[in-house]
Amino acid sequence: MEKIKVLIADDHAVVRDGTRRILEQEPDLEVVAEAADGAEAVRLAGTARPDVAIIDIAMPGVDGIEATKQIKSLYPSIAVLILSAYDDDQFVFGLLEAGAAGYLLKSVRGKDLVEAVRQVYAGESVLHPAIARKVLNRFVPAAGKTAGQKPTQVLSDREIEVLRLATRGLSNQQIADQLFLSLRTVQAHLGHIFNKLRVSSRTEAVVRALKEGWVTLQDIP
Repeated sequence: MEKIKVLIADDHAVVRDGTRRILEQEPDLEVVAEAADGAEAVRLAGTARPDVAIIDIAMPGVDGIEATKQIKSLYPSIAVLILSAYDDDQFVFGLLEAGAAGYLLKSVRGKDLVEAVRQVYAGESVLHPAIARKVLNRFVPAAGKTAGQKPTQVLSDREIEVLRLATRGLSNQQIADQLFLSLRTVQAHLGHIFNKLRVSSRTEAVVRALKEGWVTLQDIP
């Protein structure tokens, strides 16, 4: 079995140790590096080349937001999952702008953290339900803003359908069921969407679509 390689970045050793123990109980997960600050996280992202980076916000020197920006700029294929004690809007929005694929609080259960790692690795988004609507509202274009490219200039009609369903929070399997497609076909469409938009997660794709006005809050239940 090919394992999902994970980097853990947190300035508290006890949190890193606990997170590592939770993840390494799973046969498909492997912790390949640990960082105590953001600068070290960026360096290890380049040398260890993890699939997923679990990053805290409050770290000395380079914080989690800046570390996320640098990792996504240098190594866009790495999915960043934020694990933080803070849920302030400024942190949430800053991290999603920086390219984070998910945002969890440290109160999360171990099994939910494990599943979140698998989800962001698969290109799905992980957002706390309580902040999802605020996040979506934050990125909707202001009234009267001039639209950029039309979605059909960037994506195919089927890819737009898939992206709109992803915006509604449907899983890959639910999208497949609704569009009468195979799961593999949906995954392929999402891969094409990510490549065309130059993103690596659903969260980034949805944020881009909202900013461009390709999807609206009416598309979201």
